Amino acid sequence: MLTIGQLARYTGVTVRAVRHYHAKGLLPEPERDHSGYRRYDAGAVVELIRIRTLAEAGVPLARVRELLQAGEAEFAAAVADIDRRLEAEIQARQRHRERIARLVSGDSLALPPEVVGFLERLRALGVDERIVRAERDGWIPLAARSPERVGEWIARKQEQIADPAFLDFYLTLGEALDRDDDDPRLVELADRVAAYLTRLADERGEEYVGDAAIEPVLAELMDTLAFDTVSSARRLIELLRQRGWAGWTRLERVDPT
Repeated sequence: MLTIGQLARYTGVTVRAVRHYHAKGLLPEPERDHSGYRRYDAGAVVELIRIRTLAEAGVPLARVRELLQAGEAEFAAAVADIDRRLEAEIQARQRHRERIARLVSGDSLALPPEVVGFLERLRALGVDERIVRAERDGWIPLAARSPERVGEWIARKQEQIADPAFLDFYLTLGEALDRDDDDPRLVELADRVAAYLTRLADERGEEYVGDAAIEPVLAELMDTLAFDTVSSARRLIELLRQRGWAGWTRLERVDPT
């Protein structure tokens, strides 16, 4: 016969847990012996292990009580159901682990593959990592808000980046990241970008340059993300407005006066 402490050690629970199961009516409480101690037999060990196993599997204690009182067939069916639920939880946790593993690489956690491919292409072309991060951060809310349009937008981006003039804009902006607002090279960059945007809009249409379908609130959010990462972008925006182009995420022609 076992004391409560021995029972706890044999079954891998605490004495407090044993008393809790007594209080919940899950484990019968034996009579005290002549010394005033409660003594537990082998049946108590088996029953307590069953309780512990079910509880650790996430079965509510009220349900544990029902299962302990169930017939053999009902108990077996309930255990099979618990096993299926645990398997589903394991699979869900595995998916979480895979997402966390992708977090190490950064981009693929919250972005569709085509966006990740575009970001990798920017890196391969030598675009400054800070600009790539700004692109990535902008794509995250955009892809979450309008996933059905990602393919269209990425196709346009891939076509644009294939244009040497457009790529030169990215590369030159990277060189401008660490310049002061009064650096004359920012003015030169603004001239080149404005001329390029004007030519592109004249040839392909303003919709090709800046997508007006992006909601203003979302565009403002994406602009903020870009400005936080690429601080010189704010000065460039001011210079572009003076040259007839406003916005960043949603570019549009404006009167430069």
